Amino acid sequence: MAERTATIGSPVGLHARPAAIFTRAAEDSGIQVRISKNGSVPQDAASILGVMTIGAKYGDTVTLHAEGARAERVLEELAELLSRDLDA
Repeated sequence: MAERTATIGSPVGLHARPAAIFTRAAEDSGIQVRISKNGSVPQDAASILGVMTIGAKYGDTVTLHAEGARAERVLEELAELLSRDLDA
C-alpha cells in the first residue's frame, strides 16, 4: 500500500469547495484512495462526507493511502492538489 502525507493549503481547510474539488480528483483518479488525519480510520477520499468527517483544517497534515500500479503517481498528484489554496 502506498502512502503520502500532505499539508492542507486552503485557509478554510477541507470544507465545502476544497473538499468537493479534492473528492472529484480522487474519484477521477480511477483507483481507491483513502484519507486520514492523526491516525484516524481512513475515509474514502471520493466521498465528500468522508473527507469532511476527518475535520482537516489549514496547516493540518493528512495521510493519503492507495493501492495499485499507479498509486504513487496518483497520491503525488492529490498531495500537490491539497497543498494549494483550493478556495481561491
